[in-house]
Amino acid sequence: MARSVQCLVVDDETDIRELLVLTLERMNIEAISAANITEAKHILSNHEFGLCLTDMRLPDGTGLELVQHINEHYSGLPVAVITAFGSAENAVSALKAGAFDYLTKPISLKQLRPLIESALKLSNTENSIRSDTLSLIGESVAIQQVRMMIEKLARSQAPVYVSGESGSGKELASRLIHSNSSRRDKAFIAVNCGAIPENLMESEFFGYKKGAFTGAAQDKEGMFQAANGGTLFLDEVADLPLPMQVKLLRAIQEKKVRMVGGTQEESVDVRIISATHKNLNVMMEQGQFRQDLYYRLNVIQLKMPALRERPEDIPLLAKSLLTKLCQSQGINSPILDDLAIKALLQIKFLGNVRELENMLERALALCDGKTIGTDDLLSDQTIITDDIAITTQVISNLAANPTLNLSDLALPDYLENIEKQAILEALDKTNQNKTQAAKLLGVSFRTLRYRLSKLGLSKETVEELEQNSDE
Repeated sequence: MARSVQCLVVDDETDIRELLVLTLERMNIEAISAANITEAKHILSNHEFGLCLTDMRLPDGTGLELVQHINEHYSGLPVAVITAFGSAENAVSALKAGAFDYLTKPISLKQLRPLIESALKLSNTENSIRSDTLSLIGESVAIQQVRMMIEKLARSQAPVYVSGESGSGKELASRLIHSNSSRRDKAFIAVNCGAIPENLMESEFFGYKKGAFTGAAQDKEGMFQAANGGTLFLDEVADLPLPMQVKLLRAIQEKKVRMVGGTQEESVDVRIISATHKNLNVMMEQGQFRQDLYYRLNVIQLKMPALRERPEDIPLLAKSLLTKLCQSQGINSPILDDLAIKALLQIKFLGNVRELENMLERALALCDGKTIGTDDLLSDQTIITDDIAITTQVISNLAANPTLNLSDLALPDYLENIEKQAILEALDKTNQNKTQAAKLLGVSFRTLRYRLSKLGLSKETVEELEQNSDE
């Protein structure tokens, strides 16, 4: 690290200033110290710094005043605030005011070093980093505001709460915050809190020691350790049970975790981003979500707009999603005709971007490969009705073959195999005439083509299955 990097240390306690200065010098960082806000402002006007560390309580004001002064006059200079032990309210206030991060007294060198490294990394590379938020497709005012907010959040270590409806892009926004931050070279760990059994939550989050419980044959790190230095994304955080909420709150406040079966805490440097489609305010009122945890998670909120709130983005978004789908399937992208685009603009999309993507994936299977029209898009009811017809056919096949063995396959896979057999038999009886096969199955030609694509029954697959059945 170059000697030219300078850090401003502001604290009225001589021993803490000396500790910080000594630590910084060992990291090859030149440190200049001040005992109060007035002195700090004078030094700031005469030097260029890569980081500022300031105590919360100073003789002539608070650290928040200095944070606000720096944000106003020295934009881009990261400021970390030092707060009293257990003063969670002050830490949250500092982050809301624009502080890069915070430290609690007594200061731990294990927490101080990564904070300094992250802050200086952000300062040193600020001009060379190009914000990568273009994967948020759209030019609406709403999406432009989201992009600007992501760029701002990427410069902080503050916990972020991403709100929005299901399918609105909460995880994508969280990944963009991480990839544009000083943590971008470290792990981004995404966790669906609703998918972890309650009895396994503590060991999944914090890890466990060998012998901690039956089956714990060796030490295993948890998600906090895996995300050390990076970002931990807690999706559907509202699904956390109350006992786990208490443990999570402590880990966030103290920046330490203890493995299940362990006796010592270990420091972890993790940024928390959380999200849920549920209303946490209502859950707090009902006693289902802890208020203190809510305020620790919701230091800064990023609201993802619903797709129906930005309809002008739908045409561009649809074309982008269609291109992505075709690339993943290795096929040429068909054109969305004008009437199809107009039809998309009339849909409410309660499932947001995810619903639009599902609709396009279905239309891609149903279209002629060159153009997607309104019939291809608006075929949900036909497909639902025809799926019932195919299911009825599958059940008939099961009834006609009571000796078929279920033991080797899970039920969904077994039913899928029976459906494939029903379709292949229909194609065989009609000499591969899809129109006649659809009539035989009691479904539309469009649905048969969709099911062939969905079940992976391409022309080559059909021929292979037929050869296997002949053998």
